[in-house]
Parts: sequence; C-alpha cells; structure tokens
Amino acid sequence: MTLTTKSKPEISQQTLNQYELVVGIEVHAQVLTRSKMFCRCATDYAGAPPNTRVCPVCLGMPGSLPVINRAAVEATMKSGLALNCTIAETAIFARKNYNYPDLPKGYQITQYEYPSCEHGYLDIDLEDGSTRRIRIRRTHLEEDTGRTVHVGQYTLVDLNRAGVPLMEIVTEADIHSPEEAYAYLTRLRTILRYLGVNSGDMEKGAMRCEPNISVRTLEQKARGEYGTKVEVKNLNSFRSVRMAIAYEMERQIALIESGGKVEQVNMGWDEQRQCTVLQRSKESAHDYRYFPEPDLPPLQVSRAWVEEIRAQLPELPIAKRDRYEQTWGLRRAEADILTSEKLVIDYFETAVAAYGTNDGKPQRLANWLTGEFFRLLYTDGDGQDLRQIADAKVRPTQLAALLQLVDDKVINPNTGKKVLEIMYATGDDPQQIVAREGLAMVSDTLVIDDAIAAIFAANAPDLARYRAGEEKLFGFFMGQVMKATKGKADPNAAKQRLQELLKG
Repeated sequence: MTLTTKSKPEISQQTLNQYELVVGIEVHAQVLTRSKMFCRCATDYAGAPPNTRVCPVCLGMPGSLPVINRAAVEATMKSGLALNCTIAETAIFARKNYNYPDLPKGYQITQYEYPSCEHGYLDIDLEDGSTRRIRIRRTHLEEDTGRTVHVGQYTLVDLNRAGVPLMEIVTEADIHSPEEAYAYLTRLRTILRYLGVNSGDMEKGAMRCEPNISVRTLEQKARGEYGTKVEVKNLNSFRSVRMAIAYEMERQIALIESGGKVEQVNMGWDEQRQCTVLQRSKESAHDYRYFPEPDLPPLQVSRAWVEEIRAQLPELPIAKRDRYEQTWGLRRAEADILTSEKLVIDYFETAVAAYGTNDGKPQRLANWLTGEFFRLLYTDGDGQDLRQIADAKVRPTQLAALLQLVDDKVINPNTGKKVLEIMYATGDDPQQIVAREGLAMVSDTLVIDDAIAAIFAANAPDLARYRAGEEKLFGFFMGQVMKATKGKADPNAAKQRLQELLKG
C-alpha cells in the first residue's frame, strides 16, 4: 500500500479547479445522562480511578443482561427533532462485532439497519452570506468503548468509559470545503449544547469527528460518480477537522494527478507533522457481522411520545438569532456570537429584560457584552470558552444598570469601561462604584469653562495656531479637556463649550 503523507503537496489552483471535494461527517457525541447506556454505572468517569465505573453488564460478563436507558433514548429523539429528522416508530439495536482491547464484550451494541432518527438536515451559513443545507442521513444510539493508555512498553485498559451512551450523527456527502465542514460542526455543537444533551467538550472526548473525504473530477461529477473515500478517525478539534480535510484533498488530487490510485483506508491526523497518517485498511459493513441484539427487544416509539418530546424543545439558537435581528434590531455579527452558547443567551436575555428593548437598547447591550465584557472574559479565563460567563462576578442586571448610567449621562462611555473593569473584579454594583470613586460625569459648564481657560493659558501658541486656521488642533484641545477633568466631563457639553470659546 503506497500512501504519501509526509508533507503537504503543492497543487496549482488551476489543477484544484478541475476537482470537487466531497465530504460526509460522522460525529460521535456522548449523551449527558447519569448512568450508562445499558446498565446503572455512573457516567462521571473523568478523573475517576481506572476501572471503578464498571459492572458485569458493561464488562460483558456471561449471564449479564442490558437494559435500555430511557433518558438516552429521549435525548436522541430530542436531537433528531432539532435536526429535522423523522423519528422511527421502531428502532432495533444490533451487535457490531470487532475485537479491540477497549471493547470488553468483543462487540458494540449499536443501531444499524433501523436507527432512531433519519432523513434530517441542518442549514449552515457560508462566508458569502448564502446558506447550504447539509442533509442528516441518520442519528442513532450506541455505547462508547473504553480507553487504552500506553505506558512505556505496556498498554493499559481503562473501561470506565465503556458503555457510556453515544449518539452518532451521520451526514450525507453534502460538504464541499473545509470551511463548510467547520460551519456545520460549530452549528451542530451549539444545538447539542443548547439542548443539554452533550457538553461539546472535544478535548475531553465528549465529541469526536470522523470526516469521510474524497475528490472527483468535474467529468465524474457530471456522470454522478464519486471518488474513493478516506476516513480520518477520532479528530478532537474543529481546527483539526478543517486541516485534515484540506490536507487530504490535496494529497488525493496529487496522487491522482501522478497516476496513482486513492485507496479506501482509515487515517489519523498527526497534529505535530500536520499531515494524515495511515492507521488501517477500511472495514466494510460485512466485516462487522451485524445481527440484531438478542438480549434487547425492538425499541417502540409512539407518536404521543414523540410529540411529548417535541413540546419540550426550546427555541433553538438559529430561531433566537432571527428573532434578535427582526424584533430587537441586532446586527447579524453580534446575534451570531450571542446565540453560540446557551449560557450567553441566558445572560443576554436576562440583561435585556432588565435594560429594556426600546431605543436600540438590545444592540447597545450586545455591543458591550461582545466587546468590553468578552474582552475581560477572555483575559481572565482559560482560553476563549464563552461558557466562562457563568462564573463572572458581574450579574446581568448589574450590566444593564451600568448601561443605564451611561444612557442617563451619569457617566460617559469611557468611564463606563473603567467601571465595568472594577465590577468584573469585585462584583460591586455600578452605582456604588461611581459614588465611591467619584466618577460621576461633570456637566457643569462653569467647571468645564475653568478647565478650558487653564488649557488655553498653558497652550497659548497652539491656541493662536488654531485661531489662525489650523483647525486640526481641535482634537488636541478636546483631549486636554478630558484629561483635565479626568475623563469625567460630558463629552457633548465639553465639545460645545470648546467650540464656542475657541472662536475667541
């Protein structure tokens, strides 16, 4: 088997234009339940001593019998409905047979021919402002495997994760660029987090991505033919997905252009070398010897149950984004950011309820939240995880109160930023900080006039130059006024008095 994976091939744009990239993505998302898929073992395996969250069922002991986790089934139905899927009235679990050290039974219980959810879609936004519909082939339930840990010459097995409920969400081959893949995955993660069915923590293995990547010539596309696909396994960041797809696209094109043939294999992504690496030949369905799980009955889902789950669906992030734009007049940029995480949505909506929805207030609040507030959040937090907003000392009602002080001209915007920094560090109310620090805005024209007079006296040559026609010095004088009043002067009042007094 010949594979070129050492360095990124150099492909001309003209050659790239002769091919179409075709990608389908499988996402494995751990379901947030308290117990495992088929037993009562706890799912809080992260940080637990190895092999302490196990029992005869998830260890595959002879005579042990699995029982379906109802909460996992409902989470999968909820996800399927949010992804516009049809919920099957009958789903059947099967045994998928393969032998790895982290699979204690020698098979995985999964859904194969009859999944819980099918034929859905997810619309994504593209950089040019258009949208693309990514079809969802299926969303089904299965159990996770354990983990192998390599220590020196030894391989150890931790089975705490074995049996944790896992959703597999499979798209059709509708993705045609690394950027589209990234947009799809980020939107999917936002929905799963918002529903509360998955944490989206890829670095912890709670969500893993496996793109199936192929390329085809434009002639093949016209004939409805596809190229040979290569699957890149267990990617744990969206950045890695984007990089792996871009690399594989150029590797496959270079191989075809040189007279070679793409082989159907499983690859891994080498983050250090920034290239794909061969793992093993690709299995086919018959290699797994699927057959219905004899210890589990078919899963019967009534229409009444489906409608009960549908009624529990919240307003989804995209619907919220559209409502923010249409009802509150938010710009798309801020609306996208604010609806990217449920905790941010909750914070923003609580603040809007306290601040008001008239006179453009939601947009002003959005500007402060996505600007100054997130700047503090990113500086203080670990990375750029917006869920850190839950730990911020500034409550939504306090942020609304701060903006109201700015609107009422008690303080100016620059002072407001300083007050926000103090609020972020202490959790104190903005009114308390303004009073304690003496930050209230100066609107008294006599105070402003005195400051301007002192500035004119100290900068007589500049004053003469301005009055001789060098009007660009206005900014200098305005800056001096704000400096002299320690930023507390009402900018509009200061500007008006400065304009009047500069005329002489």
